[in-house]
Amino acid sequence: MSLLEEIEKTLTKRRMHFTLIDPDKQSPSQAGEIAASVEKAGSDAIMVGGSTGVDFTSVDRTVSAIKSRCNLKVILFPGSAKGITPRADAIFFMSMLNSRKREFIIGQQVMASRIVKMMNLEPIPMAYVVVSPGMRVGEVGDAILLDRDDSEGAISYALAAQFMGMRLFYLEAGSGAPEHVPPKLVRAVKNEAQIPVIAGGGIRTPQDARTLLEAGADIIVTGTLVEKSDDVTLAISKITDVVRSF
Repeated sequence: MSLLEEIEKTLTKRRMHFTLIDPDKQSPSQAGEIAASVEKAGSDAIMVGGSTGVDFTSVDRTVSAIKSRCNLKVILFPGSAKGITPRADAIFFMSMLNSRKREFIIGQQVMASRIVKMMNLEPIPMAYVVVSPGMRVGEVGDAILLDRDDSEGAISYALAAQFMGMRLFYLEAGSGAPEHVPPKLVRAVKNEAQIPVIAGGGIRTPQDARTLLEAGADIIVTGTLVEKSDDVTLAISKITDVVRSF
């Protein structure tokens, strides 16, 4: 069974939580410690990637350290074709649909395709849409930020993604965003599209997670939370306890 099939099967039973680890934010050994902590806390998978300061060496060392400390599946979340290593279990082969630049819609994907095949990585097709405020990823990706009230726009992006064969739809407020993705956008997409919705950026508390899960989010992603927490296991456990209740 592929990792995507495992995710889809799990989502028929319950919601999921993924932890995002940015190789630019800590050393590989620290990333390994975080991975061990979030596995203990009940996270379902680890995503590895970042918008800036990431290259093959940093990603490779980070994934290696994570693999040495935990048994969770590792999914690459690359900002470019540089952020790929064969040590991972899969890669979110994603397109930033609301970027102004061809590079982030299809350019980097063309550059990465043969590398992904050569490394025998499982590609998981995913549409990626950046919601205001967007933070650093919105700047780097030159995104036409989706307005926080634009439910119709969110639906249109999600349906376009579904019709193009994408298997997941990611609504991203940006790492460290002061507010998470508006629940009204998640709810609007879930009412119209038939692919799982991932929500990330600005999710700091169990109530944040609950709000998005009640709106219909299938997968909750937290990243900055593990970077800022003194007790990672405790912080993530509070989130995963909520996620597992849905």
